[in-house]
Amino acid sequence: MKRNLPSVALRAGLACVAFALAQAASAQRLPLERIKLPAGFEISVFAESVPGARSLALGKNNVLFVGTHADRVYAVRYRDAKATQVLTIASGLNMPNGVALRDGALYVAEVNRILRFDDIEAQLEGRPKPAVVTDRFPRETHHGLKFIRFGPDGWLYVPVGAPCNICEPDPRHGMISRIHTDGSGYEVFSRGVRNSVGFDWDPRTRELWFTDNGRDMLGDELPSDELNHAPKPEMHFGYPYCHQGDTADPELVRKRSCSEFSPPAVKLGAHVAVLGMRFYTGASFPAEYRNNIFIAEHGSWNRSKKIGYRVARVVVEGSRALKHEVFAEGWLQGESVWGRPVDIEVMPDGSLLVSDDHAGAIYRIAYRGR
Repeated sequence: MKRNLPSVALRAGLACVAFALAQAASAQRLPLERIKLPAGFEISVFAESVPGARSLALGKNNVLFVGTHADRVYAVRYRDAKATQVLTIASGLNMPNGVALRDGALYVAEVNRILRFDDIEAQLEGRPKPAVVTDRFPRETHHGLKFIRFGPDGWLYVPVGAPCNICEPDPRHGMISRIHTDGSGYEVFSRGVRNSVGFDWDPRTRELWFTDNGRDMLGDELPSDELNHAPKPEMHFGYPYCHQGDTADPELVRKRSCSEFSPPAVKLGAHVAVLGMRFYTGASFPAEYRNNIFIAEHGSWNRSKKIGYRVARVVVEGSRALKHEVFAEGWLQGESVWGRPVDIEVMPDGSLLVSDDHAGAIYRIAYRGR
């Protein structure tokens, strides 16, 4: 005698209910009450069970794509400001940190190559096979994680970090490059960049701003991580000869002068490990937040007292930074860490998403009014 099996729709509905229950249980374990925000803002869990969540890219149909520092790329379906499903769309990759979307295709950055998954939102559950856009990038894993984004000029921007703490890199390292969507037209946009894992373009000027991580082993207070402004190609930001715009490297002090290079727009603090950043283009935050930069600080690993583990806010006007302050903090409690912010995404409803590769979570920051 045949048993009545649940329909596909019923099974899908049951799966969503189970996922929501698991999300709620996991969210209770994250001490969000410790996060301090300006008055009127609140934080909640957008998605849990996203191991190693790092770079974020927003799809069109309530889908968020998430790169990782391990071997997987995820698609997060969401509804009503909460994740309803987390799908693995690719695995077995080499540190696929970077994700970006263009014309329905998902671009994924591994250490040495860029992949493209065509018509990705129609294939979320099918483990689609990617095309290789290019495999010309260096294979070193030291500072090998790549953040990628499409610029307003249509180019795909791909940074390549220095393969060391401090060294004179060859021409293929220590810079931000850009390529066409088919992998052609490779060129260097900026040099003297030790390790950028986040950038965005000012929506008013269409000019590039990027974060850069300073060198290690010069003590607790030197050098500062940087927020840099690159309004044109071929600018050099000092690495490895000059740090934070005014500090010559002690190992290379006789090689070049700091006066030869472009200084940072903002010194963000030594060892805070600045990663993802976004200009705020939403409409739900108060007016003074419009076009501000939000920066994820992953947090220090080589400092006698930990610092970072928060989200910073920078107010910029033209080429100048007018204000730099902490926007969200509390993932660091004394010397104990329970979360590490990695990337920022602005949602259509004006909220901010913040990924956390330590907790395997994505948070949502919204404004509810005073």
